[in-house]
Amino acid sequence: MPLDPAPASTPSPTTTPPPARFWPVDDLPALDPDPFLDELLRDEPVTRIRLAHGEGDAWLITRYEDVRFVTSDPRFSREAVVGRDITSMRPAPVASQTAGLQYIDPPRHNRLRRVVARAFTGRAMQRLRPMAERRAGELLDTMEAAGPPADLMEHLHGPFPIAVIRDFLGVDEKDWHRWAATGEALLSAGPDAEERAREAARTTRARIAELLDSRREEPREDLAGVLAQATADGEITRDEAISLATAIQVSGGHAVRNNSGSMMYALLTHPKHLDRLRREPELLPKAVDELFRYVPHRNGVGIPRVAVEDVEVGGRLIRAGEVVYNAYVAANRDPAVFDDPDDLDFDRTNGPHLAFGHGPHHCMAAIMARMEAETMIGSVLSRFPGIRLAVPSEEVEFQRRGLIRGPRTLPVTW
Repeated sequence: MPLDPAPASTPSPTTTPPPARFWPVDDLPALDPDPFLDELLRDEPVTRIRLAHGEGDAWLITRYEDVRFVTSDPRFSREAVVGRDITSMRPAPVASQTAGLQYIDPPRHNRLRRVVARAFTGRAMQRLRPMAERRAGELLDTMEAAGPPADLMEHLHGPFPIAVIRDFLGVDEKDWHRWAATGEALLSAGPDAEERAREAARTTRARIAELLDSRREEPREDLAGVLAQATADGEITRDEAISLATAIQVSGGHAVRNNSGSMMYALLTHPKHLDRLRREPELLPKAVDELFRYVPHRNGVGIPRVAVEDVEVGGRLIRAGEVVYNAYVAANRDPAVFDDPDDLDFDRTNGPHLAFGHGPHHCMAAIMARMEAETMIGSVLSRFPGIRLAVPSEEVEFQRRGLIRGPRTLPVTW
């Protein structure tokens, strides 16, 4: 629908767009916020950017309320992205643009989301949590037996999320190493990563197709079983089922690995917060939620949207057909919403963070990601109350040229 005329007391939106600025999305130290996003949030919250791949430029939205507006307004379409060569961080999309939840709009999006929601329920997480706790305990048994110092990424944050998503999706344990490797490659970045990412996408889709086929022969109560049954019933297509499982595998493995590792690094470099969690274990769910806000969980931006009508955002007029990116990590540090946003504060009472997105594309796996973070942090603190970094914090090596930020290694002692 066309925009309503602006009231006399409301300034007209600026129709001349600012010049596009190239954003290289460089690697940043540890958990440092991106200074480019800090600058835009402060001085130019709705601006234009160019990224390393693709054509043209795009709008970039950084303020909390503007991000919430764009991600929930149907005039900004994910589906309109399909088939366009848009400026982006990656040479190829992680998931299929022709199926799955990422590149479609309601009402089709609602249909697919209803299917996946059958697997992401509170009851399902109650069944999964004891399995996750046992898996965390087994991994920490091995770490304790090996003795300090130990790499927490190798012993816990790497294998644990893969084990959980394996159980949730229904992957055999003998295959989890292969799945972990393709998850890393799918979210790689940089000019040398194009063919590796494409091959990883092909491999992942083939493995998921095999898994769905096996559920037709042997039904189970896991995500693959839910998707296979929905395919058999004609609710979704085979390609849609594969794309849905691919997205969940990536977010449930690679993303959780890095996010949870960053959370533990944040705690290990905030000893007062760590001590408080030891004294007040009941605070863990609230602490985890604040850690999701505080940790810069990704480099750059994710999947864009396209305006299907002229829309005003933050005093700028975005024309129909123009591309829009949302910076969730910037919105989570918006001082208009979060007091002292660069501080880690377990007593916050502000509005909800946007680490899992907002609107129709809010991450369905959020309930599982929270459970996993609580399980990992709680298990470590109860098993190793004296845990601390084994090296100076500045010597902890972080991922390079990836879309998801996190430690490569996390040396600890106890």
